[in-house]
Parts: sequence; C-alpha cells; structure tokens
Amino acid sequence: MTAPTENLDFADIARREFDRAIPFIHPLDGLKGMASWLFEPERIIKLALPVRMDDGYVHTFRGYRVLHDNVRGPGKGGVRYHPDVNEHDVVALATLMTWKCALAGIPFGGAKGGIECDPKTLSKDEKRRLTRRYISALGDDIGPHTDIPAPDVYTDAQTMAWIYDTYSMMHPGQNNLPVVTGKPLDLGGSLGRDSATAQGLFYVLEHMVDMGALPNIPTLSGADVAIQGFGNAGRHAAKIFASAGSRVVAVSDSKGGIHDPEGLDLTQVEYQKDTFGTVVGTPGTKELGPKEVLEVPCDVLIPAALETQITTENADRVRSKVVIEAANGPVTPEADDMLAQRGIPVVPDILSASGGVVVSYFEWTQNLANERWTESEIQERLKATMYAATDAMVTGRAAILDRLDFYRETWKEATGSDEDLPRPTLRTAAHAVAVGRCRTATDQRGIWP
Repeated sequence: MTAPTENLDFADIARREFDRAIPFIHPLDGLKGMASWLFEPERIIKLALPVRMDDGYVHTFRGYRVLHDNVRGPGKGGVRYHPDVNEHDVVALATLMTWKCALAGIPFGGAKGGIECDPKTLSKDEKRRLTRRYISALGDDIGPHTDIPAPDVYTDAQTMAWIYDTYSMMHPGQNNLPVVTGKPLDLGGSLGRDSATAQGLFYVLEHMVDMGALPNIPTLSGADVAIQGFGNAGRHAAKIFASAGSRVVAVSDSKGGIHDPEGLDLTQVEYQKDTFGTVVGTPGTKELGPKEVLEVPCDVLIPAALETQITTENADRVRSKVVIEAANGPVTPEADDMLAQRGIPVVPDILSASGGVVVSYFEWTQNLANERWTESEIQERLKATMYAATDAMVTGRAAILDRLDFYRETWKEATGSDEDLPRPTLRTAAHAVAVGRCRTATDQRGIWP
C-alpha cells in the first residue's frame, strides 16, 4: 500500500478532522457560515514571562493561553510545560477540548495553555516562579466561571497548587478553589483525578466490548495490551488493564520501550522507571525504540505519549485489533483511514482521553458547593458519563451509515461538489456528535447582539 502524503501540523490535523465531520451534521442549513465560527478560537493570549533563574540570570519564556469556545460553559483545559509548545498546537489542543467536553456532555468549552520550556532542566523553585509569573500575567483571563486550567504534559498537582495559590492571592476573600482542577486533595482536589484519564479510557473500551462494537475482542480478560508512554495516563492504564485480567506486553517512555510477549511484571517496570528514570533495562525484557511499541503484536494498542505518533509512515506496521487514544491526536487522519481499511478501529481521543476533564468537572462542582465526594461516587459518575458518551459515538456512527446516501446527496446539494464523502470512522462520528451539540447550543443562544 502506498502511503498518502500528509501534513503533520497539529492545527491542520484538527481542522481536517472538523471538516470531515461537517457533512454529517444535520440539518446543514445555516451551518456553512457558522462552521468558521465554531472552529476559530475566541481568544489567543501570548505572553513574555521573565523569570529569575537560580543562578541569578533572567530568562524570558513564551507562554500561551487559548480559549477556543465558551458557548456551552467556561473554558476548560490543561497547561503543559514542554520545549515544543507553540501557538498553533495550543490552538489545536483547545479546539479538541471543546469537542471532548461536548461529547462527554459536561458544561464546559475548550481551552488550553502552555509554556515553551524544558521542565527537566528547571529546578522546583524555577518551575514555581515560572508558574506564578504565568498566572499573574493571565490575571482575570482565567477564573472559576471563565477559564479553568488543569494539569497536562509535565505539570501536576503541585503545579496546580501554585496556580491556585497565586490566583487566590490576587483575589482575596473569595472561594477560589474552582479556578483550577487537578489540585492536591488537601487543597480541594478530587479523589480519582490522578487515574481519571486511564480509568475513563478503560470504561470506554469495556463498554464497547460489552456492546459488541469490537467483534475482534470478545473480552478484555486475557487481552494483550501495548502502551506507548509511561507517564500518568500510561502508567495508570497499565495497572487498570492488568487488574482487569489483561496482559500488558509492552510499554515505552521517551527513552525507549520494552517488550515481553508473556506479559510484563509491572512492579519491576515501575521500580525501573522510578529508580532509573526509564523503563528501558527492566530485567527479562526486550528493548525497543520509543515508537517500536506501536508495532508490537497485541489486541489493544494505547498511544499515551504525544501527538502524531501513528502516521502514514508507520500505520501499515501497526499490528493490534483496536487502537484507543490516551494522548491528544496520536493518530493522524490519513493513518486513521489506513487502519480502518485494514479493519483496525481507532477510538478517538475526544472520547477515550476525556476521563480527565470529566473528573475535573466533578472537582469543579465539588469546589463550588464546598463538598467532597467519595471514591465510589466518583467512579460511578465517571463510568456513567463515559458509557453515555460511548453510546453517543457508536449509535451516531450507526445512524450515519444507515443514512449515508442521504448525507451524500445533502452535501452535494449544499456545496455543488461531486466529490464523494469518505466512509465515516469512529472519529468522524464522535466529532459529528460533538460539533453538532456545539452548533445546537449556539443556535439556541443566538448570535449576540
């Protein structure tokens, strides 16, 4: 199979996924003009952040915060610290957050933030000063009812504690706990937040198996699982799937991967990671490159690292029965098509990676009401939310397939184009549901003034 050419710009990928969903949103009347507004971000903030480093040198970092959409509620999205943070990617990630929240049925719009830095070279004090400068520079552009940050790549509960403290110092005498989620438990954080992305992903796959939506996987007990990425989502996913009777046969981090077809000893893997900073070298395992884990024979492949990991260059080497995304945008649209042609469904990130924002919503709700829910309450609500979102995607795709000729004819009449519509993937169906919900909310609110 000849691999099609593709543009790996993440913002362009987000646009292509959006455009693929538009023909399957009914009715099309009035959508053509509104589509541009639904996709474009409402606000992009670019910041210069001077920070005094431990050696006394003042270094200026670049920071961003993007509010994509607030038609269904305040913005919600993580803050990442990474050398490759840039405006285009932050815009794309904020856009995906809008669709995640809409598909999950929670009352948020999408937002995202980031600072271009290498957190591995920063001391704890430098990260603290950088975080405080970032939040003070944002000022009232974030808030409990406007834009609510959360953890993302290389940020954690400690980072969120600094965000909360900085904002609280700037807004004394108020209940500021809901300004940020993913906080430590002693500062209003929610039980279940650390494992939420992985647990939500598991609930999605569990429900799809129970529904018979993945006929090649009759049960998760005994299924072979490979995971790219051994950070928060990947590590928790490994433990959750193992506890369900699955066999984790491969994992990786930024330095490399490991494979054992008989199943990894996760206790040893965690010890290796915590002691030496990488899973590579775990006794009794075969060493892999960071991306080679994507090509390991398995039933379930979980990309839990960064964007654009499965592309047209390596999609034909993927040997799993299903790919379920824990990272943001790890599979490109063209790779998605190639996998679909081979009978490998891809469960999209706007569903499978939304557990984190769902439990963030639970934390926000608890903070507003000054309540604390139990772990069992959190899990019950998370499971119900992820099951409902899964139902929406699966039934949405079935409905599209049942009326595919109708959608083709409607699109042809609306655009005058003779180009045939592609067969919708699970990702297309998920986006159609999410964008359709945002369109409905926009119609109901109206265009002000």
